[in-house]
Amino acid sequence: MDWSTKGDLDKNLAAMDNRRIDMALTELHLKNLKPKNRAYLITDGRGLALEVLVTGTACWRYRYQLNGKTEKVTLGRYPVLGLKEARLKRDELAAAVFRGESPARQKQLEKFAMANSTSVRDFCERYFKEVIQRAWKNTTQLRRYLEKEIYPPLGSMQMKEVSALDVQRLVFRKRDNGFESAAAQIRNLLRRVFDYAIVCGLVSVNPVHATPMRFVTRARPRTRSLSADEVKTYLDVLYRSNIRRQFKLALNLILLTLVRKSELLYARWQDVDFKCGEWVIPEAHVKTGKPHIVYLSHQASLIFKELKTLAGDSKLVLPGRGSATKPFASNALNKALEGVNFPIAPFTIHDLRRTGSTILHERGFPSDVVEKALNHTIGGVRGVYNRAEYAQQRREMLQAWADYIDELCKLRRGPRAV
Repeated sequence: MDWSTKGDLDKNLAAMDNRRIDMALTELHLKNLKPKNRAYLITDGRGLALEVLVTGTACWRYRYQLNGKTEKVTLGRYPVLGLKEARLKRDELAAAVFRGESPARQKQLEKFAMANSTSVRDFCERYFKEVIQRAWKNTTQLRRYLEKEIYPPLGSMQMKEVSALDVQRLVFRKRDNGFESAAAQIRNLLRRVFDYAIVCGLVSVNPVHATPMRFVTRARPRTRSLSADEVKTYLDVLYRSNIRRQFKLALNLILLTLVRKSELLYARWQDVDFKCGEWVIPEAHVKTGKPHIVYLSHQASLIFKELKTLAGDSKLVLPGRGSATKPFASNALNKALEGVNFPIAPFTIHDLRRTGSTILHERGFPSDVVEKALNHTIGGVRGVYNRAEYAQQRREMLQAWADYIDELCKLRRGPRAV
């Protein structure tokens, strides 16, 4: 909670009067402070106080009188700013007040100066460090959007100079080139950046809000599931198409293993154990933030072995065309799928996971086993108490799923038979 961002600061302070503890602070007092069910203040004298929030965060505040009015300013967080340093800072500001200067006003001017000198690139790097790296397990795609899409047109501009038209040009250009999904993600990344800039006091409005999502991409129903006949058509047409062999195998493998596209794109050979028939997806590449084991059917193992041959000496299961050390771009499989003329209703790569879930449930496999194979987080009380991994059941189910697809498509010798 920052005094400088509240609407009525005096009222907020008055509301805390009955939660103020007056004492001469010591380091021992500070070390023993505990959060309570509501914020409270402990004062050190001469306007210096420490506010302890319900979250446990503690912030130094300095309150003073200037020209008959009460002003407040935040000095910093404890323990980053210790008691001795806070008192020194208080004394410096008190001297400024004695000279008729306003520390609160000076802080506002500093924010204004920052807004007038901070470039989009500089602030995006700050946002990446302070927000993205703390909240995201895999930051590769967001970094790519910054470097390849946002910095070239906007990076050298000051944050306050970016207009709604600048954002629209960037996003609509990506959309009009046929990359609606990427355009939507870039738009959302910029929206979050400018939301954070408002919090930090650099800008007062978010220019991204003038570009509603409905004008960037069409909402797609999340109910598409391929029927058994469509699965057969999908694989028949896929292997007869002219797309790269790696893409054919990858799109088949996603159907067999029910993994997410990104999990396969970033797969490394060190995580694939042919002897045990297991593929471990590390937590850095998993949406749930926990390592996930995929139990490989015989058919999935055959595909991995062919991909191993195609990968050569690369440590990646799917090395990109131009580099053995980098995977394909995140939209490469999407573009490959779009390049195949399937004689069935449109579907996405993610719909293959939904297809597997739907058919496996219809064939009577327990829901918890299916959800665990999909690496979904089970919600509610069952999710809290059910910690079972269902390893053997998942292994048997994925083998049965691969056998079902083989029988369905008459691919008894694996994908090479097509």
